[in-house]
Amino acid sequence: MLILDTDIGSDVDDAMALGVVLGSPELAPFAVTTVYGDTTLRAQLTTRLLSLSAGAHPTHIVPGRTETLSGKPVWWAGHEGKRYSDLSREAVTAGEDAVAFITRIAAEHPGEVDLLAIGPLTNVAECLNTDPDFAVNLRRLVIMGGDFRVGAARVAEHNIASDITAAQRVFDSDLEIAVGGLDLTMQLTVGRSIVDEIASSGPFGAALAEEIAEWWTFLDHSENTPHDPILAIYLARPDLFNTVRARVTISDDGITHEHATENGTVQIVQGMKRETVLEEIVQRIRAAG
Repeated sequence: MLILDTDIGSDVDDAMALGVVLGSPELAPFAVTTVYGDTTLRAQLTTRLLSLSAGAHPTHIVPGRTETLSGKPVWWAGHEGKRYSDLSREAVTAGEDAVAFITRIAAEHPGEVDLLAIGPLTNVAECLNTDPDFAVNLRRLVIMGGDFRVGAARVAEHNIASDITAAQRVFDSDLEIAVGGLDLTMQLTVGRSIVDEIASSGPFGAALAEEIAEWWTFLDHSENTPHDPILAIYLARPDLFNTVRARVTISDDGITHEHATENGTVQIVQGMKRETVLEEIVQRIRAAG
């Protein structure tokens, strides 16, 4: 059972990861939760994209925490979902926020829930703060975040830097974590030919291609890095990746530091079969329609 926790609507790779999840029935996508900024709008954007996709959908779309634990303001706020003028009519799950939802589902299904976190870690940290049993109930947390490059200056990656307080709380916990950082994800790029292939797959693919084009305009680029989809593929095809077990700490400036140890609770995803992973991303997004 998979819950996807996302700041969809910023970098287009969140929407691409949603496509991978939708095209991966073996992941049993159950819910999407949103984090960081206008989380209701992010949830409504998710609902709209789901309406364009084929096959089974997650049954719950739940807005989460809007403010970071660190107090850092939201990056690039105000543009999310601007391609759609009527997102306000899209329904989202009411009655509890993402933190209450995630902790409840993990408690009701101990050892059965995977959480794929591809945004700032605010919701995850608040789950730990709210429920002392959360680290035991959740089977695994998979994170796109950090930078574990060797021989080069590391940077404070966006998902970590956006809420350093939350990231420190998560990596200091007893959660079983797998994390892939910029050293992994920047090995792949998506260019025009791949976007054209995605666009031809159906309404979801066409909408995603438009989102990618908007992102390219913002960056003044003609390609992008599929950071988040790579970690979704890791969940579906771990055989395509290499990992090392470690303990990870987050410095006060948002830099990730690993300490290799067999007793570490973190699996750092270090390498992958690049061509196959890229093929899997495209095929699964196309399967989402």
